[in-house]
Amino acid sequence: MSDILGMFEDDSASHGAESVSTEDLKSVAAIARRIRDTEEEIMRTEAFLKERKQALQKLTDEDLPSVLEEMGVKSFTLDDGSKVDVKPLYGASIPVARKEEAFEWLRDHGFDDIIKNNVTCVFGRGEDDKANAFQQMAMERGLDPMQKQDVHSSTLRAWVKERVENGDEFPMELFGAFVGQRAVIKKGK
Repeated sequence: MSDILGMFEDDSASHGAESVSTEDLKSVAAIARRIRDTEEEIMRTEAFLKERKQALQKLTDEDLPSVLEEMGVKSFTLDDGSKVDVKPLYGASIPVARKEEAFEWLRDHGFDDIIKNNVTCVFGRGEDDKANAFQQMAMERGLDPMQKQDVHSSTLRAWVKERVENGDEFPMELFGAFVGQRAVIKKGK
């Protein structure tokens, strides 16, 4: 403890503090320990919450839909009036390694309208004049704009849903697409 107090004293002296009491240093150390303990508690709580969300997803996306399917039931009402429905679930996420291939497929099949094409150029501090000039003639100014093409996740999910519901064939693995079911519970009145 005396080493820590010595470091605080040395540090406070170098920053113009003339004297720091032992009680002040103990107070600072106590607050620092509370900060550390609170950060650790938050990390544990976030890990617990993540685990609980995964457990809930298994219940809603696997367990309940599977049991209801075995029973041949799509929906039912609980005794408290809450209604349980099993609804289709659509998802997709283009794998990074297959992004160009997926975009090429979309273009070749007339779906390129869902691809967003953003061109940006990054300027540093004090380069407002260059930024304004870029707006007028980027390439003439010798600037190399960055280009990013992407499909928004909601747009991709809606596109997959439309294809599946229309019975259209498309390479699902190329788009990281999946179709599942999710049990949804609406509370009764």
